[in-house]
Amino acid sequence: MVSAMPHQTAPALSRLEQQIAFIVEIDKLKLVLRQTRLMDGSRRENDAEHCWHVALMAVVLAEHAGAHIDVPRVLKMLLIHDLVEIDAGDTFLYAAVDPAAIAARETRAAERIFGLLPPDQADELRVLWEEFEARDTAEAKFARALDRLEPLLQNHRNGGGTWVEHRITVEQVLAKKHLVADGSAALWAFAVALIDDSLSRGYLRTAAREPSR
Repeated sequence: MVSAMPHQTAPALSRLEQQIAFIVEIDKLKLVLRQTRLMDGSRRENDAEHCWHVALMAVVLAEHAGAHIDVPRVLKMLLIHDLVEIDAGDTFLYAAVDPAAIAARETRAAERIFGLLPPDQADELRVLWEEFEARDTAEAKFARALDRLEPLLQNHRNGGGTWVEHRITVEQVLAKKHLVADGSAALWAFAVALIDDSLSRGYLRTAAREPSR
């Protein structure tokens, strides 16, 4: 009779191994394509490029925040805010979707992805992600403002981009982009000027001019 082998459990990962596992996993963010195209219109932006771009925007534009902000905290938020899309995918801002379903999907993704890290770092990044989503601090409001401003600037520079492709109205853009005002009055004034110019160039249409369907 062959005796049963004793049950063996996988050895616990060291702190460094957990950190490296997380770093390897987040490389997948480079594969998640957004709807928005680059400013030259040549191709769609990926999530990693978006996170880098808005983080650098925070460095350059911090003086325009509507309140005193902790810039390093804003940078951390912006660098990790879309990591959940590795599992959840990118959702087009103007898509008709169920917000509760998206939130549930992204929460599950946050648990898995941040959970790859050692507990203290997992907790820190999870708290930052939740703060960004809740938008109840000056840092989160500024970070979210930049997150909404970047694709607006892209669509203005690339000839209308996804606005033209999806027949987006100026009313839709104003409704979705208005939270820029919560993070910075100066950036909101700039955004409104871009929206007005986009309307005059024909990149956006008005709801009143939309044909009935």
